Amino acid sequence: MSASNDFKLLRALWRDAPVRRVLPNGLTLILQPDPAATVASVQTWVKTGSIHEGEQLGAGLSHYLEHLLFKGTTRRAGREISVEVQAHGGYINAYTSFERTVYYIDIPAEHAPVAIDILGDAVLHSTLPADEVEREKQVILREIDMGLDDPEQRLWQSLFESVYREHPYRQPIIGHREVFEAIDRDTLWRYYQERYVPNNMVLVITGGFDRAAVEAAVEQHFGQAPRKRLAPIYLPSEPPALSRRTQHIEDDVEIVRGAMAWGIPGLTHPDAAALDVLALVLGHGDSSILWQSLREKARLVHSIDATSWNPSQQGLFYVSIVCDPGQRDAALKAVEKELLRVLRKGFTTTQIRKAVRQLVVGEINGRKTVAGRASRLGVAEVIAGEMLFTQGYFERLKAVTPARLKAVLKTYLIDGHPTTVSLNPRPEATEAAAAASAESAARSDATITREQMLNGARLLLQPDRRLPNLHLRLLAMGGPIFEQPGKRGATALMSTLLARDTAKRSAAKVAAAIESVGGSLSPVFGNNTFGLAVEVLPDDVDLALDLLAEAALKPNFTKESFTIERDAQVADLQQDADDIVTIGRRQLRKRFFGEHPLAIDAHGEVADLRALKPADVKALHRRLMVASNVVLSVTGDFDPKVLAPKLRSLLRRFRKADLAVESPTLAGPAEVADFVETQPRQQAVVFQGYLGPGVRAEDFHVAEVADELFSGMSSRLFERVREEKGLAYYVRSARVIGLDQGMFYFFAGTAPGKEGEVLAEIEAEIARMARGRVGKAELARCQTRLCAARRMGLQSNGSKAMHAALNELYGTPLDDGADYEAKVNAVTAKTLADFAKRYLNRRACTQLVVRP
Repeated sequence: MSASNDFKLLRALWRDAPVRRVLPNGLTLILQPDPAATVASVQTWVKTGSIHEGEQLGAGLSHYLEHLLFKGTTRRAGREISVEVQAHGGYINAYTSFERTVYYIDIPAEHAPVAIDILGDAVLHSTLPADEVEREKQVILREIDMGLDDPEQRLWQSLFESVYREHPYRQPIIGHREVFEAIDRDTLWRYYQERYVPNNMVLVITGGFDRAAVEAAVEQHFGQAPRKRLAPIYLPSEPPALSRRTQHIEDDVEIVRGAMAWGIPGLTHPDAAALDVLALVLGHGDSSILWQSLREKARLVHSIDATSWNPSQQGLFYVSIVCDPGQRDAALKAVEKELLRVLRKGFTTTQIRKAVRQLVVGEINGRKTVAGRASRLGVAEVIAGEMLFTQGYFERLKAVTPARLKAVLKTYLIDGHPTTVSLNPRPEATEAAAAASAESAARSDATITREQMLNGARLLLQPDRRLPNLHLRLLAMGGPIFEQPGKRGATALMSTLLARDTAKRSAAKVAAAIESVGGSLSPVFGNNTFGLAVEVLPDDVDLALDLLAEAALKPNFTKESFTIERDAQVADLQQDADDIVTIGRRQLRKRFFGEHPLAIDAHGEVADLRALKPADVKALHRRLMVASNVVLSVTGDFDPKVLAPKLRSLLRRFRKADLAVESPTLAGPAEVADFVETQPRQQAVVFQGYLGPGVRAEDFHVAEVADELFSGMSSRLFERVREEKGLAYYVRSARVIGLDQGMFYFFAGTAPGKEGEVLAEIEAEIARMARGRVGKAELARCQTRLCAARRMGLQSNGSKAMHAALNELYGTPLDDGADYEAKVNAVTAKTLADFAKRYLNRRACTQLVVRP
């Protein structure tokens, strides 16, 4: 498809232009109705972020307010807000960035006026209760500590501090710990009064709402607030760097993370579109220039990518890497050498056309959900200052040529002065790591058509032409229960390799083919399944089928690719080893599951991966990729009469063979005991693991409700532990779900010394459920929320295809929406009490505390 045809695809997106108007009090309202949508997204964008904090710069006031605006208003007590949202099946959340604070509710469309009421009340009439101000301060202090434990956050904060010497981008959004600690309620209240005024807000509403009802609600809940004075905030310009800046940090990490950055202009600058294209050509995807040269050929890095970060003002162009200790300097040097080579060689129109296609696909994909559409409108209005900014941006993309790309490469990167920052293992950790390395019946339902080929392969079709997008997902049973001891992680590695070399194409040619059309071919794997996901524009379906057939049926597990991807999977595990929650979760699984395959997650273990051979992966592929084990689920813009024959032809090529699926029985935890482990971190994390039902168990839906009761922001557990006692920044339940059994577990991040109090609160909440004390209203909110979340989670073609394929493999109804809601709504307080007594028994529990 030509570039001009790519741009034609976007016309359909511009056809339903949003409606923008400014209320008399200065509030900007943007509406984009979609009669076909069953959900709505209501988003309040407040044009204030961490760079607008004036004389309190570095205190994190914007983020502090974000925590407090759902804690009480003149009309609602704090808990009433989340309870009311949940009772209407909605999801409420917020985030803070450098330039904005956004509060949003995604909700069934008929309840959009409720969301407008709640958000208007929160942003305009919050009371900032004194006790909540103090409680949230403790919560945020723990969040700051969590950030200090996160290697990625440490790297990026160091980079921003090194690049920006004057501009407030150098300050962390959350604030500096000591500056934040000194903030009192009066300071916070003044900031709220000054910045949270209607003439500093944008309200964006998208989805299937009733426009008259929504506009009436906006007038009632936002339109009555008076316009107020709004002082401008001085933002100093960042002077250009006059020389290279370098900072290499050593810390308790397992692997090297690094970034090389150059200053660039903001989003609305004429060069912004060309810089975006440059980033895609250099470092986006497996066929990109840097990926091919540094990872595939030189093998200097495990991953590398390039990004053009263009906020409203001065942005960054950066290349980030992950590599082994000892490779850092060579990798960074190679980046600069490659940039010079590219400057000499120049760019091709093919490279530009591919990048433009990726941007077009990104624009389409960003509009899969109503929340995504609202977010794009918010960025255009608040960051770019033009609601129709996106159309103008794509017009500028049309003007990008090889010469233009070469010019921005020279101006900003070659002639610029880079800032380089890296986070490295301490020398002793490097040595330890080096030592360690020494080791055709058919049936149909309302929306999905199912066919079974004579060889046993199954086909699921869900046409949906609302968006020019097509998703194909090939899924099969696989994962830990099919892996031999000592070869754990083989399925994940095999899945990754399927998306690389084939008998006909090298990995580079596969990547070039799919990325040239802006599509994606990616591996999929989890506890019980594995497969491939292909997503393209509808006109590229033949290429998608060709690549999918090659990947699934004719993979070529070359020694070179095997080594690259095995080492990358090992590097991922090493990165996980830098995160205290992941460390604890992995230890809990081992102690809870013992010899059961689920003791180790789908990524496997370092020692096992290093012992694997290409022959092991090849044998696993031959065993699992058989017709009786394969489901192909297709969702999106296609004509079944045209596409189905091609899909059947593909499925008939799978080898006919039987595959027995035997899930080992799990009677209970392997180790019933309390354990304590130490890690050099700032925070402590507590875990309790209990036996839980699997995805095929009769009481699976009871576990769904129980998990929601323990985990939502309006849950009693969250309310008690975080809101009332301020003991933990996060506390919730979660599950490791096997076929018939699994683990139902709790975890919470807390301050050292508070572990016992948090664990006691978790046990008290379990006891409340076991006594049948879950209230009717509380239960109804959870059920409404679960059913609405199911609806919201199935907006994209990818999620719909995956969901149908999983249901087919698990033997559950294909379109199980009605069945799911019936089973969830059938859960009672007594059902939950029986569940708690059966599963959540403290005398059959594995408890783990990870602490400094």
